Amino acid sequence: MSDTYTVGDLVAEFLQACGVETAFGVISVHNIPMLDGIGRRNAIRFVTARGEAGAGHMADAWARARNELGVLITSTGPGAANAVGALVEARFAGTPLLHLTGQTATGNIGRDQGTVHEVADQLGMLASVSKTAHRISSAETAFAILSQAAAQALTPPMGPVSVEIPIDIQRTPVTRPAELDQFQLPIPTAVAPSATQLDLIADILASSKRPLLGCGSGARYAGEAVARLADMGVPVVTSWNGRGVLPEDHAMSLRGMNGTGTPLIEDWFKTVDLMLVAGSRLRGHETMDMTIGLPERRVQIDVDPLANGRTYDCEQFICGDASLVLHELADRLEGRLKPEDGYAAEIADLKARTIAAYKDMLGAYATFPDDLREAMPRDTLFARDLTMSHSTWGHRLFPLYDPRSNIYPVGAAIGPGLAMGIGAAIAAAPGQKVLAMCGDGGFNMGIAELPTAAQEKTDVVFLVMNDAGYGVIRHIQDTMYGGRQYYGDVQSPDFKALAGASGLPYWRVSKASDLGNAMKEALAVAGPTLVEVDMTAIGPYPRYFAPPPHAGETDKT
Repeated sequence: MSDTYTVGDLVAEFLQACGVETAFGVISVHNIPMLDGIGRRNAIRFVTARGEAGAGHMADAWARARNELGVLITSTGPGAANAVGALVEARFAGTPLLHLTGQTATGNIGRDQGTVHEVADQLGMLASVSKTAHRISSAETAFAILSQAAAQALTPPMGPVSVEIPIDIQRTPVTRPAELDQFQLPIPTAVAPSATQLDLIADILASSKRPLLGCGSGARYAGEAVARLADMGVPVVTSWNGRGVLPEDHAMSLRGMNGTGTPLIEDWFKTVDLMLVAGSRLRGHETMDMTIGLPERRVQIDVDPLANGRTYDCEQFICGDASLVLHELADRLEGRLKPEDGYAAEIADLKARTIAAYKDMLGAYATFPDDLREAMPRDTLFARDLTMSHSTWGHRLFPLYDPRSNIYPVGAAIGPGLAMGIGAAIAAAPGQKVLAMCGDGGFNMGIAELPTAAQEKTDVVFLVMNDAGYGVIRHIQDTMYGGRQYYGDVQSPDFKALAGASGLPYWRVSKASDLGNAMKEALAVAGPTLVEVDMTAIGPYPRYFAPPPHAGETDKT
């Protein structure tokens, strides 16, 4: 083994200095020096995925489950392009993800000579889907650019950052940076709003008799401050990505019960006299493209100044870290915030009625959220794919108790769930369980990663909701396209045979009443397992997708 210290070695030691324990990716000709450095140091676990897309979703889920920097390592050109969907999702979710990719040798870049893996403007492609993207053009600048990139990924609003390292630079000898001995990432500290502005907002809140706190992903880790306000009598509702900031069995938690299908909550919004929005974009996907009527008076907190007025307007905007600002407001509101008499009891009643109404909509599947929750330990990590079950009771009824347990495709893509379950399981604490709920269609998209789950001995239960096709597409076609159903019926493998081929214990659930026992048995197994829910036997899933016709069209259904 050579004693020469190269940029590839620097990458490996840099990641270790950042506290990285696990990285995900696929080895290839243009990243061997980095992975050789990681392998020789033997301080970071490298998870070899079957494809870059799966590796990216694993790294994303790992970062969410740990609330730490995720790392993805891909090859050049097609390898980097395969990771684009995962980078898009990480950007949607605000996941701190460092993506390291190779590049053709510096003398070949941009010359269109057809060298291996060369694509036109790879850096531009990565910049379009990442928070930002960098190219290391010399060995001497490698450490500085790596430091900047990791810090950018971890600086709110967080997101994926890509770094290209040409193969010749990865192999180049470099002097080991002395700064690695006591390294700290240059992450800027959160800027606090002025005392005057905080006093103004506190005065507005103190005058409210029916306040509401709405938390998004930017407030996910503001749980202590959120709990202080909830204990003062402020109910809390979250975006779907903000769930778990307050344990959802807290009396003042309305969970993520908002958006289509929750008319009781929408009607109640009209009675709220002030909504404090913390770290939430109030994005179109959850507000039916900003048509849901939120409380008329709104005050917004966001670390991103561009959030001001981006979706809903507000009468006051505070640019700052949600946790810091909420703590400052709670300090000012102690003994001053006095919601009207009976408000807490009203919240309890509203929550109970909303849950009951939503269960009524679920028909044969009404028992699923309670049976699943009862079977799962409280700290189970709940990864899931875009399925009808996820979009309905998975988002709203299934209670979550910690933001790190809430792992799903925020960008509403189908297919990441299987890989996310693997990444979450690798991040999990010893003995901590992971559930990855997928539809049959989404599971098929990620099926190449099932051997990864087996090889890595991940402690994850894959719950496949099998309705023999793309159920939500059928619902949309029924509602908006005259019942004409094309291309939504996809043939799946025999899931029992697939599980056997991968060495996974298997259960089939053909009656709703059998779900709880099957899940308890699967969760008791160490290592990956597969539980298939035969929805064709249980019955059709209730239709929940009922949008208005497209502009200029007539609804003929």
